[in-house]
Amino acid sequence: MPVRANAVKRQGQLPPNLADYLEYLWLEKGLSDNSRQSYRRDLAQLSGWSVLEGEELVSISRDKLRDFLAWRTEQGYNARSMARMMSAVRGFYAWLHKNGKISENPSLQIESPRYGRSLPKTLTEQDVEYLLDAPDLQTSLGLRDRAMLELLYACGLRVSELVGMELSRVNLRQGVLRIYGKGSKERLVPMGEAACEWLENYLAHGRSHFMGGAHSDVLFPGRGGNFMTRQTFWHRIKKYAVIAGINKPLSPHVLRHAFATHLLNHGADLRAIQMLLGHSDLSTTQIYTHVARHRLQQLHAEHHPRG
Repeated sequence: MPVRANAVKRQGQLPPNLADYLEYLWLEKGLSDNSRQSYRRDLAQLSGWSVLEGEELVSISRDKLRDFLAWRTEQGYNARSMARMMSAVRGFYAWLHKNGKISENPSLQIESPRYGRSLPKTLTEQDVEYLLDAPDLQTSLGLRDRAMLELLYACGLRVSELVGMELSRVNLRQGVLRIYGKGSKERLVPMGEAACEWLENYLAHGRSHFMGGAHSDVLFPGRGGNFMTRQTFWHRIKKYAVIAGINKPLSPHVLRHAFATHLLNHGADLRAIQMLLGHSDLSTTQIYTHVARHRLQQLHAEHHPRG
């Protein structure tokens, strides 16, 4: 990385206005910690660049903002990353303008780069069966991981929702989970008969092994009975992919995509899938119609005599 890029990267001290804006995102907007950290990284980079340019962040001009975006492009950032940066920049300067800290918003009339929306990676139903069968059910670890995989696929959970799940949010009698998703939005998701059975089995024969006598509401504890990290579960699922002989790129989010795609393939309503996934906007869910259509085209090409 060039010397200048290193210098920008090292600018870690946030100016007061930027620190206040990040606090606003956390308290008022209800953004997840991951989203807030993404905003912080992008805006801290802009702050560091403006310092090197001898500019105040609150008085940067539209032309200077364009210079920054041009510099960032030269560093090799792709269109998706640039679009995310512009979203952060627009939000920050709109907040400054709304609160009377600047008289003009310099991010207006600056277009975000366009990029094609890629289809989410997914698994076939057979792939999922192989993956679910991979854990060793003779061990407490295997029982826990099987229950986690079953819930992830049966409920279409985000990995953060899965590893952060508390026992008090599980209603086995009614067969539902109470999920707190992005922006602290609550939704109820049915687990299905198979997932309920595996969860009951794990609670009866596996969970106590991880608790060490401690009393905790953590549903899927890791070491010491604490919440498992997302990274730990990611490594677990990669291990099971190898055991299952799945050679496709695999992450917890791929199972969430499989959940939505398989529901749609079996005739589920798009609005219902939106509610189950916790998407605030139907347009986010509509990507799965393209996945299903892509699969139908493949089947037609493979099996139709004139395909």
